Amino acid sequence: MNTTPTAPPGHRLLPGSPESPVLLHVPHGARVIPSDVRRGIVLDDAALERELDLITDAHTREIAEQAAQAAGLTPWRFVNELSRLVVDPERFPDEREEMRAVGMGAVYTRTTQRAPLRAEPAADEAHLLATYFDPYAEAMTRAVDDRLAATGRAVIIDVHSYPSRALPYELHGDDPRPPVCLGTDPFHTPDALLAAAREAFAPLGESALNTPFAGTYVPLRHYGRDARVSALMLEVRRDVYLDEPVTPHDGLAKTAAALAGLIEAVSHG
Repeated sequence: MNTTPTAPPGHRLLPGSPESPVLLHVPHGARVIPSDVRRGIVLDDAALERELDLITDAHTREIAEQAAQAAGLTPWRFVNELSRLVVDPERFPDEREEMRAVGMGAVYTRTTQRAPLRAEPAADEAHLLATYFDPYAEAMTRAVDDRLAATGRAVIIDVHSYPSRALPYELHGDDPRPPVCLGTDPFHTPDALLAAAREAFAPLGESALNTPFAGTYVPLRHYGRDARVSALMLEVRRDVYLDEPVTPHDGLAKTAAALAGLIEAVSHG
């Protein structure tokens, strides 16, 4: 865990080629927790480090970075620089979020083991949403709008990983756990994008749709409304590129190369 005495911006947009429609979104790869947020977490330091090992999509930022460097047309990258234990920017911030049932809405109150993480209800939830969640959502929306203005379309590739063995918090932990899970949306994931992803990630092993995690991230302003925004969630099973929980092996470079192949395939539409 890294702690910071004051709140950093929390997210960063890394520019790509002006002609690229691709936006790599890396929401769960960081371990940083601002010190004021840390005070609201009830775990001791050792337990928090263990929880971060389990909940963080370790080295997904490096995968996105290597893929961006290898792509012929450099994609843009929107990177969360704070742990998802601060806020989870991909959750609905209200009752629409099914993960609230296990204490993992936009502000988590439970750990991966379903043990207490914060007081319930979280006393600082409104503050956390206003300070971190809302600015993140607004910045991601602007990033998509910029790609639409520049290229007429936006392709969001949501870069995640997941453990080889289900954790107690998972709502669908008994579902198949393929090397590559591709999360889709019926409105925002066109057949061509899905076919390109299947081909690009074939070297990593079998891919399957929406198992054990489903869906993909699209800013709410565009969600279900703007077909110019396409999106796909990439969930790589962690043993494909890690000695779990966090130590990378040579599979990381292979994963980055596969992602670079997808970027190439969808950059010139």
